[in-house]
Amino acid sequence: MGIASGQIIRVLLISAREGARDEVAAVLEQRPHDYRLFWAAQPDLALGRVQDLVPNVVIIDDELGGTNSISLIGTLSVRAPTAALIALVSPGAINKANQAVLAGARGFLVKPLQADELMATMRYVLAQPRSAKTATEAQEAKAGHIIAFCAPKGGTGRTTMAINVAYWLMQETKSSVGIIDADFSAPAIDVAMNLHSDRSVIDLLPRIARLDKELVEGVLEQHSSGIQVLLAPNPAMMNQGISLPHVQQILAQMQRMFDWVVVDLGLPLDEMTYAFLDGADRIVMSVLPEMVGLRNATLMLEQLGSRGYPGERVWVIINRSTLRGGITREDIEQHLHINVKYAIPDDQPLATFAINRGVPFSMSHPNAAVSRACRSLAELLVRDANLEMPAEAEQEEKVAARKSQMSWPWAKHPKEA
Repeated sequence: MGIASGQIIRVLLISAREGARDEVAAVLEQRPHDYRLFWAAQPDLALGRVQDLVPNVVIIDDELGGTNSISLIGTLSVRAPTAALIALVSPGAINKANQAVLAGARGFLVKPLQADELMATMRYVLAQPRSAKTATEAQEAKAGHIIAFCAPKGGTGRTTMAINVAYWLMQETKSSVGIIDADFSAPAIDVAMNLHSDRSVIDLLPRIARLDKELVEGVLEQHSSGIQVLLAPNPAMMNQGISLPHVQQILAQMQRMFDWVVVDLGLPLDEMTYAFLDGADRIVMSVLPEMVGLRNATLMLEQLGSRGYPGERVWVIINRSTLRGGITREDIEQHLHINVKYAIPDDQPLATFAINRGVPFSMSHPNAAVSRACRSLAELLVRDANLEMPAEAEQEEKVAARKSQMSWPWAKHPKEA
């Protein structure tokens, strides 16, 4: 199957039984650096989850709440040929196991699950030859790209960077962008984008098992730029915890709805936070050019490394890189033992001005140096995703920039106002 050394193996369990998820999780948690478990409780969403996650292994339980597991295996074997399918059958159901293999499963397991059998079966199916269709073809069926913005401490400009890069992703690719405010202890997207709504991610949790496009659309708030936002609730309302399955279901649905999903991720790094990071194509970490930030950045990079995230998946971005008295890029790279991906110049007056008015500075001041830097970072992400920008994008952006400067009453830089 061609699993690269050090690659995290994505395992998707399709089962209506929460107990089945706990059984598989208990086995895989013994090797957290090698495996990530995802769960689909609704069989009718299984194909979408497979296309979103592009898992290496799919385990299909024969208890699917009325859905025929053999038919589902047949569908997945055709529509997701790069995934290794394993049937999970009840004791004595050898006939069903045979049917599953004929339908396209590469192996089967008998309940109750045994740890040794599960690991041995997964190693076996992963070693089998692949279908004629390539992983590239499967990836093309995948939905939107997920970019998670994180920081080792507060005050790094993470939220501001996420919003402005999201804006340029939409402008550069002429595609749809959704933002998830996942800073549940100190949410800021609503203020930074001047959004007023009582709807938030909490409204999705009671209906998570029936999550679909219509339900999510009913909770999203639309910004004037066209970006749609899934807001975080008031921290005082967080009496209902957001679990790993909740995050997986919400991310999968957002991926199906948007070409780009930007996640503004808060602290601490807990299991819920890691669920967002697990689903991210790129993790963008913003750091400041000062020693406290670098000390915390070192700790966060160690945490991500111990969790098994490849170094190339994490992009370290210096924010306020031209801060007077700040540490140089070269010294930061030596201190963190990494290559800095990009540097955003300092313009705290404009950043504060934009936050106080709830208007991203890339909209109100597109020609400011900090706005151009966020645009360049967005372009890096577009190229990293192997996407082509529309040929007319550059000319349209010049026109849009002129209109934007004329349309905002505070078009002058706050230093000039």
